[in-house]
Amino acid sequence: MNFPTLLSGRLIKRYKRFFADILLDDGSTIITHCPNTGSMKGLLQENSKVWYSTSDNPKRKLKFTWELIEVDHQHLACIQTNRANAIIKEGIENGVIQELSGYENILTEQKYGEEKSRIDILMCNHPTEPNAYIEVKNVTLLEDSQGYFPDSVTTRGHKHLRELILMKQQGFRAVLLFHVAHQGIHQVEAAKHIDPTYHELLYEAHKKGVEILAYKSNISPDQIFLDKQVHVII
Repeated sequence: MNFPTLLSGRLIKRYKRFFADILLDDGSTIITHCPNTGSMKGLLQENSKVWYSTSDNPKRKLKFTWELIEVDHQHLACIQTNRANAIIKEGIENGVIQELSGYENILTEQKYGEEKSRIDILMCNHPTEPNAYIEVKNVTLLEDSQGYFPDSVTTRGHKHLRELILMKQQGFRAVLLFHVAHQGIHQVEAAKHIDPTYHELLYEAHKKGVEILAYKSNISPDQIFLDKQVHVII
């Protein structure tokens, strides 16, 4: 996936969840939309280099969207969680995720389950496999050389794991797919120290046959694309 032309600046602060102030090279400050609903733990270091996109859509309240950040002066991370599903879909179509090859149709945002959920990706019409329900989670938390999800308590994530267990029990494939969007992360684990319920549900889902996968993206200010599989610690 190619980025639109990205411009750079320095992070001043993120606030009110959806806003971030960025300092430009000329000394001026802009307000960008922050498209990340998580805590962004470990990513909000003041004065870190950031990249943002621009939009000419007159209906938008903010012209700028924060896309990337340089963490600890060495690792790029994509904080634009809205891109994760498209990156995974592109990776499936390009054959990067071998476990999900062979399906004829890929649908997105389909209603499913019993808790008014929408599945990120639904794959249909495989010659030998049942339909695959895939939930995508964006991973950006790095602590002590270990990648973690989630970065804050996620009741929505709990619901998605329950729904995946249900889909598996109904005879479908159910897949939790971690999209690693931080270049410093080389393996992923449920963040028991942040959300013990999520950790327990992930272990339960694994025992009941939900497939747990993690794939990492190659990130630059020009493009982001799914690159390789990484290990998940259950």
